[in-house]
Amino acid sequence: MHALRLTPLASATGLMLMLCTPAHAQSSAPEPQVMGVQTVSVSRLGQTRAELAATVQVIDSEALNAQIQTGLNLKEALGHLVPGIDLGNQGRSGFGQNLRGRPMLVMVDGVSLNSSRGTARQLDAIDPFHIERIEVLSGASALYGGGATGGMVNIITKKAADAPSRFTSEVGMVSGLNASDDRQLHVAQSVSGGNETVQGRLGIAVQDNGRFFDPKGQAVRSDITQTDLQDTRSMDVMGNLQFNLGAGQSLDLSAQYYRNKFEGSSYLYAGPNFAGIYGQQPGLLEQREGFSSDVVPMTERAMFNANYHASDVLGGHDFYLQGFWRQEELDFAPFPDPRYVSASHQNTDVWGFKAALAKNIGDLSVRYGLDWDRENFDSSMTLFDRAQSMASGGLINRKIGTTGRYPDYRVDSKALFGQLDWKLSPRTTLSAGLRHQRMGLDVNDFVAATQQVYMALGMGQTADAVPGSSADYNVTLFNLGAHFKPMEGHSTWLNYAEGFELPDPGKYFGDGRYNLVGTHWQLVQGIDPSSAPLKGIKTRQVEWGWKGQQGPLNFQTALFYAWSDNSIELNRTTLLIDVLEKKRRNFGWEGSVNYALSRQWGIGGSWLLIQSQERKDGDWKRQGIDMASPSKLTLHTDYQQGSWQARVQATHQRTLRDDNQQAIKGFTTVDLLASTQLGKGRLSVGIQNLLDRKYLTTWSQRAAYIYGASATPETFAYYGRGRTFSVNYTVNY
Repeated sequence: MHALRLTPLASATGLMLMLCTPAHAQSSAPEPQVMGVQTVSVSRLGQTRAELAATVQVIDSEALNAQIQTGLNLKEALGHLVPGIDLGNQGRSGFGQNLRGRPMLVMVDGVSLNSSRGTARQLDAIDPFHIERIEVLSGASALYGGGATGGMVNIITKKAADAPSRFTSEVGMVSGLNASDDRQLHVAQSVSGGNETVQGRLGIAVQDNGRFFDPKGQAVRSDITQTDLQDTRSMDVMGNLQFNLGAGQSLDLSAQYYRNKFEGSSYLYAGPNFAGIYGQQPGLLEQREGFSSDVVPMTERAMFNANYHASDVLGGHDFYLQGFWRQEELDFAPFPDPRYVSASHQNTDVWGFKAALAKNIGDLSVRYGLDWDRENFDSSMTLFDRAQSMASGGLINRKIGTTGRYPDYRVDSKALFGQLDWKLSPRTTLSAGLRHQRMGLDVNDFVAATQQVYMALGMGQTADAVPGSSADYNVTLFNLGAHFKPMEGHSTWLNYAEGFELPDPGKYFGDGRYNLVGTHWQLVQGIDPSSAPLKGIKTRQVEWGWKGQQGPLNFQTALFYAWSDNSIELNRTTLLIDVLEKKRRNFGWEGSVNYALSRQWGIGGSWLLIQSQERKDGDWKRQGIDMASPSKLTLHTDYQQGSWQARVQATHQRTLRDDNQQAIKGFTTVDLLASTQLGKGRLSVGIQNLLDRKYLTTWSQRAAYIYGASATPETFAYYGRGRTFSVNYTVNY
């Protein structure tokens, strides 16, 4: 068992004292940049957004908080605000939430939150109280390499300004008024400030979630697969320091500790001997009090990030150096398998650095550098007393032993990259980039998890191990783009880019078929690394986009087409993956538009129309619902009068169907958001699911397909929250 080193907390006291010292009086925060000259970091080292040959959205903290304060989590808010991102679910996991139909890379201040073990908890990582803005680059990215086949989301955290000490306090509550435990409480506090030499910020945010209720007033069932956010308590402590070292040099340090853990006593009752799940008696399923387990769902993460910048070095270059470390521990819910009851524990340690040089030479802008990182992964599985768990319908889970869950492995990655931008004329910019990445994967020998469980339960004493493996991946990624401004306020671009993805090693290696010979489990068949290596997947994408502002009209739109030669396929029986030589493509149209009807009124919306297909038997077939993305549409009406702001927004997800007669049914929700200045702070109120529509979430329907090979579909009936009311007050002083 690993123990998180709480370095961020250990330095908190010193940081707080530093921030509270007197400072020179300056403006408390920089003014928002005009959109046309906004610099974004998704272009690597910062580039003017108006000249990027790519689809980029920037979500500021005001727009994000307007969604969050109605009770949405970060995954849900991104799905509402970014056209290319799928609508998020109300649970802990972001499994299946794609960007343009493919996996997205999520970063905090340039540090990746993605892990090779696809746990899909990248967005269970930060409290929005600490977020300054979010930059989203849609489409494959050669500059960032692994994991960015659908695009990239970079979360930029709040920093202090050269100003006296400033404080921010926030308190909020969300409830559907169904029961005493139908509530969601949020409290946050930060202090920031500094002088010309050093600035810093320290913040803490705590959220306490109760139960969620559907429109019929029924408690939403606990997610026994990927876990959810009901009855959880989260704490996010984040601090940063910025040093002006003089002579064009600066040093930024940041640290974070995040924890989100189940703290409740209500859980899904599966009936005697799990008959509600496996005995075809779904009427026995119900949410009950009395849950007690030695392992409960949890996400715990610590992260440190250091950035150094020096200008005018090595012949007029800007030099950037970043070092980072991230450690996380993930616990899952007890899963009531009829053979044994277990919960997995997974540990990831990542550290690395990025170095880059940038220089402008006349009309040319040159950026080049190198990346290196190492990821170590290990896991275990807690076994519970099966008889007690079954007798209690899954409510009482007592530990009786520990086994392995997935093979231990290490991934090393190193890459060289270069990017050239040529301002051919005031209206035309050409860009080209290259990234050469080399990855090494080392997987340890591993006795299959099922055989380890059997031996722990007394069935056999020894077992053959499935051989480990070592594999090297050398991939070269290109991007090529052209950006043109045909008239004032308008720009268009054409772009080709490539991205690379290493499928989940934990879900590929370590499984085997065994025979019990006496007391020894003899390996009959396992993954042969020499004949069946884990293949990487390269994604290629082309897009054409246009954005413009003409009087009261503001819009951005893009057509895209992405394709790859290999596809990941999930085995619904073993829940392991295979990588098949099966062509896959995604194509579609995304966009957003806003129109100011008057000084007070405005309307707008966004859309994603997408098709995901695979090549089967010489024909293109619709991709399965386990991984495909649905189309969606959002509409909104805004009103502003003085300090009052209000919005009514509608979100529609279209029904998704595949060629196996499976479907994810669509739904429509309406929300109301409003805020006004009250005293020294701002009061926000909202109503989520205003029309109280009952619907099964996307994850609910996807989970029923993935896990429903032997279980009743009702086990995974996770309904969306009914009408909920929110109130939030934030004050800066």
